[in-house]
Amino acid sequence: MALSIANNVVSLNAQNNLNRANSKLAQSVERLSSGLKVNRGSDGPAALVISEKQRAQIAGLEQAIDNTDKAVSLVQTAEGALTEINSLLVKVRSLAIDSANAGVNDDDALASNQAEIDNILDTINRISQNTQFGTKKLLDGSAGVSGLTSDTDVTFVKANGSTTAGTYAVSVSTVGERANVEAGAVQGSALAADEVVSINGVAISLSAGLTQNEVITKINTYSAQTGVVADNGGTGGATRLYTSAFGSSSSIEVVSNVAAATTSTGLGTTALTDTGVDIQATIGGTTFVGQGNLVTATSGTAKGLTLQLATDGSDVTSTVTGAQGNVTVTDNSLVFQIGANANQTAKVAIGKATSGALGVGVAGNQFASLSEIDVTSATKAQDALGVIDAAISDVTNQRGTLGAFQSNTLASTANNLRATLENTVNAESVIRDTDFAAEITNFTKYQVLVQAGTSVLGNANQLPQQILSLLR
Repeated sequence: MALSIANNVVSLNAQNNLNRANSKLAQSVERLSSGLKVNRGSDGPAALVISEKQRAQIAGLEQAIDNTDKAVSLVQTAEGALTEINSLLVKVRSLAIDSANAGVNDDDALASNQAEIDNILDTINRISQNTQFGTKKLLDGSAGVSGLTSDTDVTFVKANGSTTAGTYAVSVSTVGERANVEAGAVQGSALAADEVVSINGVAISLSAGLTQNEVITKINTYSAQTGVVADNGGTGGATRLYTSAFGSSSSIEVVSNVAAATTSTGLGTTALTDTGVDIQATIGGTTFVGQGNLVTATSGTAKGLTLQLATDGSDVTSTVTGAQGNVTVTDNSLVFQIGANANQTAKVAIGKATSGALGVGVAGNQFASLSEIDVTSATKAQDALGVIDAAISDVTNQRGTLGAFQSNTLASTANNLRATLENTVNAESVIRDTDFAAEITNFTKYQVLVQAGTSVLGNANQLPQQILSLLR
């Protein structure tokens, strides 16, 4: 190599290598201090892209686990309230069984049992209305499948997870009827003599001198025991009696000890009997046979939808008939985001737990729901037991649904999310985290190279001085 002063190529070469070693040393220091071997795109473009996607996934998994834990807390809140309702229903059942013990109880005991049952039902309604998670109500029906009717004569009672959201036309093809009879003669004047009228086995004593309105009032004071209401809506103003309940499970039997006449109740000494008729209605194009004035869709897209039809405004003994508008069903099931990505959700419907929505539509029963049960007679107590058992079944089935959702969906998903999170973090660590054992080796190597390069550069800068020896 020629000796020159203008260009010190050896020095330039030493500087270049020193800069490279210094850059590598700086990179090694950054990796050791940050704990990451990929700190910017230039450190590894492909690794950066993959690891950033995995970081987003990790954050999503962590939040999904948190979401699942919150969902478990909500479900446990709902089940806790249902557990208390379950306990109250067991107590109601005990009271109904006590009332069915006809050989022991008198009217006061039956009335006491009924008063306690009414109080318990109020408590059940209060629990269903007040149970909430944060501000979200859980048992009032807003967390399940709800319905809105376009006709005031139709009342949405309940639906379930089998009911498909949509709008269904409602039409009554066979009216529901109360069992009813009317006197054969119109009472035109006060009773000429004392009279005893037996209504569904309950004897009612009527004193001479009572007018028709007074007779009707006296009969209605026994309605809680007989399940029968009286008015003067019969032919020509005759006394009419009809059951409070609709349907084939309601019946009436009336007989008097005085022959029919204008100076008697007109009911006569021949027993008057009748049985109610169950409603038939079409929901969404399919006809279903109901129970009393309740109709439940048992198949099709409307399966599980229960509606109550109102009394005809012109005839208290029958329901409305014909087209009754539409019912729009909305699925308000609780939806939980339990995955790290879009649409990874699970949902559960929590049914309405009020007394009016429990024990609905028990076949052959005079009570349409838990809210209507009456134990003021042994016969009514027997029917009440059927409704109470159905209500207990409703509540326990809901608890079972929530329990299965918590165990099989939420808990299992949470376990899977934690395993996925562990593996994803490990994968991201492999790509992005610093291997300190290997990096310390690199750090030491480049540190030595920088020190050596600095020394060599100093020597290279002294080379041009050798030319001075040639100029002497």
